[in-house]
Formats: sequence, structure tokens, C-alpha cells
Amino acid sequence: MSDHHVPPSDPADSPEAAPTTSASAEAAEVRRFWGRLGLPGLVDVHTHFMPERVLHKVWDYFDTQGPLIGGAEWPITYRAEEAERAAVLREFGVRAFTSMLYPHKPGMARWLNGWAADFAARTPECLHTATLYPEPGVEAYVREAVESGARVFKAHVQVGAYDPADELLRPAWGLLAEAGVPVVIHCGSGPAPGKHTGPEPVARVLERHPRLRLIVAHLGMPEYEDFLDLAERFGEVRLDTTMAFTDFTEQIMPFPRRALPRLAAVGDRVLLGSDFPNIPYPYLRQLQALEGLGLGDTWLRAVCHDNAAVLFGL
Repeated sequence: MSDHHVPPSDPADSPEAAPTTSASAEAAEVRRFWGRLGLPGLVDVHTHFMPERVLHKVWDYFDTQGPLIGGAEWPITYRAEEAERAAVLREFGVRAFTSMLYPHKPGMARWLNGWAADFAARTPECLHTATLYPEPGVEAYVREAVESGARVFKAHVQVGAYDPADELLRPAWGLLAEAGVPVVIHCGSGPAPGKHTGPEPVARVLERHPRLRLIVAHLGMPEYEDFLDLAERFGEVRLDTTMAFTDFTEQIMPFPRRALPRLAAVGDRVLLGSDFPNIPYPYLRQLQALEGLGLGDTWLRAVCHDNAAVLFGL
């Protein structure tokens, strides 16, 4: 994908991928949201596309309320085939999105990266995504992905159950820092803590690689303020809004209102994320939750589009 973003195609051009009527109704509200802000659409840095059999296993995990989701009831709102899910995002006016995918064991990452490269090649709106895991050879396949055009990486400390400061990852982090390729990293201890979640392991990575462009997923929930500390300390650290401030999340991991001025102050490094399609509520609610913070239209424009557009050269 070139640095100049290709506008979304009309979903009507792909009848096999036409969104459902309910999604189309919601799309009108989503488009009204960004249209009121004077934006050309949305950029969502945290959406999941992965091989269908892998995604179905993820959905099964949510359906059975696995331990990593804290036992919460978690219906998948946008459970559909790949083409339909991509069409829904286009109908919403999401100009660019990601294919967040991640390994849970050695030997998966290179295969997932191959799939993601193919998905990006056939999906113009997708920012070519890749992943990594602490294993021998990680530097080589990370380099391969970067050289083949990967524009964003995904690291999932909770699911992968690894220390992000693991020595095996050190050369890969250095490579990504040098290349300026952002990494969306799930490192907070929500919905359930892992052995290596929390701010301390990430701080060790950043102390070694202060130019690494880490995008902390979910605002680092529930350690929101600790990850704000890191964003204030390291100028290349960013935060994504995935699931934050929605009624669903506020009931279990509320964002401390005393920290809102700090979030406003780093507003040029906050990016829209949603977790689509794996969310237990309509996509629109993420946008309404951000609007409800009262941080103003300038902040909303930056978060929902402009910050990511600058970061990825859209």
C-alpha cells in the first residue's frame, strides 16, 4: 500500500460483501458523527482481521467466557464473514483500519504475517499489519515484514504470556524503533492480569528503545494513569481508545476522571481504536463515549482521524 491512501470503494460494487440493513442504519449515525466534525472519515488503529479458523477460535474463547476476559459475558456484535466485516467498516466511513493478529505460541508469527500481507494486498483500506513473538528468528521475520511494507505491528503480552522486555525481542524492538514502525501493544492488565502485564515491563523496553513508537492498547486499562506516566515520559508513546469510556468498560474498569486533563494534554498522541468486530456493543458507542468526555471537537478530530493520518502518512 502506498503512502497515499486509497479512498474506500463503494460497498455496492461488491454485492457479495454488502453490509446488513442494521449495519447500514448504524452507519448513518457513524457518518453523521464524523461528518459533523468535518472529517473525511475515521481511522481505526485497533480492528481484528485474521485467518478465519484463528478468528473463530477467538470467538469461541469469548463465547465460553475464558479466563483472560475476566469471566465477563461478551457477545460478538459483528460476527460475520470477512468480506462482510470489511464492508461494514467501509460503510461506517473508516478510511483506514488494521488487521490486529497475534500468536500465542512459538512458530505462529511468520505464518500470521504471511496471511496479513495477503489480506492487506486485497484490502486497500487495511494498513499492512504484522506481529511478533519472543523466539529464535524473530528479528529476521520482523525485518522481512518491514521490508515487505508492514506499517504497524501488534504485540499481545496478555495472550502471548511473555515479557515484552525478553532479551529475544530486543533486536526486533530496536529494528522497529529505527524503522519508525508503530506497534499496538496490549500490555495493560485488563480484562484480566497476566504474568507480564502492567507498566513495568513496558517501561524497561522503552528505557532501552526510547524512540520505539508503542501504541498502548485500551489506554492501558486498568492502569490508565501509569501508562499516561509513560506517555508523558516518552514522546513516541501513544494510546489507543479501544473500549475505553464505554458503559461496558466503565462498569468494570472505570477511567479516573481526575486523569482527563492529562489525557487531553497528550491529545496529539491518542488514537481511535475499537476492537471491531470483537465488541459486545455497537461500534457507534465507542464514538459516543469519546464525545461524552467533553474534551471538545478539536480533540475528537485529532483522536478519530488526524493523529493516525499523520502517523501513517494517509
